Amino acid sequence: MKHLNMRKLLLLASAALIACTIYGRKPIKALLVTGQNNHNWEVSRYVLKDILEQSGLFLVDFAISPERGKDMSGFIVDFSPYSLVILDYNGAPWPAETMSNFEQYAQKGGGIVVYHAADNSFPKWEAYNEICGLGGWEGRNEKSGPYAYWSNGELVKDYSPGNGGSHGSQHEYMMNSRTNAHPIIKGLPNRWAHAKDELYDRMRGPANIDALLYTAYSDTDKGGSGREEPLIFTVKYGKARIFHTMLGHCGATYENNPAMQCTGFQVLLLRGAEWAATGKVTQKVPKDFPSSSYITYRHNYKEQTDESQ
Repeated sequence: MKHLNMRKLLLLASAALIACTIYGRKPIKALLVTGQNNHNWEVSRYVLKDILEQSGLFLVDFAISPERGKDMSGFIVDFSPYSLVILDYNGAPWPAETMSNFEQYAQKGGGIVVYHAADNSFPKWEAYNEICGLGGWEGRNEKSGPYAYWSNGELVKDYSPGNGGSHGSQHEYMMNSRTNAHPIIKGLPNRWAHAKDELYDRMRGPANIDALLYTAYSDTDKGGSGREEPLIFTVKYGKARIFHTMLGHCGATYENNPAMQCTGFQVLLLRGAEWAATGKVTQKVPKDFPSSSYITYRHNYKEQTDESQ
């Protein structure tokens, strides 16, 4: 057993060395904040970590909050050592010191990924809602900012009253690009099929979207809004680089997780995370990216190569 464990450690070390050689630099240091969520964070945190680390681009640490209902006063997080912060948290308020640390991290130009239900959190924290751009649920309404959706070739900001945040039944749907110039999606298809997932709609907030990357039609037959909803975008907030993806509802288990196993979700996460951390995207467009005709999956959360097949 010791021999096998040593062999595994050597293989992992070798893989890390190869990754560093391929990308010509040390992995990007990232912090994933989690611990409370109305979604399956116990699985999503490992999936996110594996997607990021198996690319060879990132090294991911966890900041795990106390359980819901427990004392949060000791959850003090220093974000400053990291080039990237990934938000997978929807729960109790952070201590004032952690909130201040996060605001300073963003204002000074930190890289941030807002993932799925993280945009539900902290409805009364003004800076956090500006960092997300759009959010939903948790009492959000017209006081939180406008609805935002795509119509007639432009982003509409709708200030009509109503609750913020909803989605119909999970289903497969088509992603539609709204720009092809941004580094995150340069070279990717204008339309591609996404695996079975939630489709967030009627989201509202400051709507300080910088680059709207992909939208999807929220079908009324599935209980949706009947609008073309913004699902992947960057956010304008101080010096920060912020990538927001509403995709990726976590499945019941690591193995049964179609939305996060979708190649499109993983590739956009990786490209958005690299851009948020560095301002550039060095990744090539992978051969297994989905098209408008078919969905592709990475069940083991990494790109398939001759060595990994």
